Amino acid sequence: MAKPKLALIPAAQGDKFYSVLPSDGVGDFDFTRGSSATRINAQGLIETVADTSSRLNYDLLNGKVVNCPHYLLEPASTNIFSYSENFTNSYWTKSGSSVLADVITSPDGSLNADKIVEDTSTASHNVFRNSSTVTLASHTFSCFVKTNGRNIKLDFFGGTNNAIFNLTSGIVISTNGTGLTAKIEKLLNGWYRCSITQVQTATTIYPNILCVDNSNNSTYQGDGTSGVYIWGAQLEAGSYPTSYIPTNGTAITRAAETANGSGDAATFNDSEGVLMAEISALADDSTNRYISISDGTSANRINIFFSSSNTLKGLVRPGTGSISSNVNILLFNKSAYKYKSGNDAFWVNGFKVGVNTNTTIPSGLNELSFDLANGQNFYGNTREVQYFDSVLTDAQLETLTSWTSLQEM
Repeated sequence: MAKPKLALIPAAQGDKFYSVLPSDGVGDFDFTRGSSATRINAQGLIETVADTSSRLNYDLLNGKVVNCPHYLLEPASTNIFSYSENFTNSYWTKSGSSVLADVITSPDGSLNADKIVEDTSTASHNVFRNSSTVTLASHTFSCFVKTNGRNIKLDFFGGTNNAIFNLTSGIVISTNGTGLTAKIEKLLNGWYRCSITQVQTATTIYPNILCVDNSNNSTYQGDGTSGVYIWGAQLEAGSYPTSYIPTNGTAITRAAETANGSGDAATFNDSEGVLMAEISALADDSTNRYISISDGTSANRINIFFSSSNTLKGLVRPGTGSISSNVNILLFNKSAYKYKSGNDAFWVNGFKVGVNTNTTIPSGLNELSFDLANGQNFYGNTREVQYFDSVLTDAQLETLTSWTSLQEM
């Protein structure tokens, strides 16, 4: 196998995405984010990093850390809730329940998670925000919860737009409401992040966290001791839950992230080469999310990208047409786009998924970046990016997109 001219393997946090090749630092990506942000660290805990630092994020599977870390790039998002962790504050209204502060270790490893305790009435036992102002667009309501004998229901309006979650088996029991979707993710030590998403039809909503009994009822006679542990509530515009944004007295915005400026004119070959990326999307959000080698414009470029049709594609410009794959973009996929006059091909997960006999070639290539050079940024997870300044054989491309890691290969 030929040696890549440039190779990014996530290994360190800082003001760069650090590339292992070339060794002189020319391949490092300039990273920016104008705020702090959170990540899942190597211990599986939620950790805040400074505004100057990129994020190495770790995957959790069934509540355990798996795989090597990946770089995380996200768009801007605002947690509309002013108090995301302090549920004893009057900002949160209690009905048929009380809240005990700081009684259990939260997903960030601190003793700062609260407990919703149901009273003995036959009623709803819940904590809710009396009113939240939103736009008439898709919004996501999420929180971290752990059972203390009860499951939970998350509700947008107080009756008809909700989902019920089982906090023992980790499944969505039911959903209610036109177009409402629900998601549950398992973390460490019995914690789950539950979320609901829906296009809002009113500008004032009432996000509600309700205890649910074993028969999935949210109105029942409480026993005075059961309930749920809760931490990290988040209400944000968007069609999926982004990384946790802590608040304590005001809404907080996590700034958008960028990573670009890798390589120079000596790094890239206009005539031929291979761009490889192992990436996954944050959501099927129907946006274009590009990784590019370009001349700083969209006229001359090689791309691997998630398209607005939520497919993984590759293309070269100048030229016509892109090559599509049929994979789940929410999973990590290893792809490589080979370009050479009359001999373009796109490989994904060890298979050649398409070819293009385009005879035009780009010129002036001088930068590898997580964007399209016109504001269409890549948002997603990245395990590795490689660039070869000459074409590879089919056997080599099969190997490149099949092996577990660059180090192993």
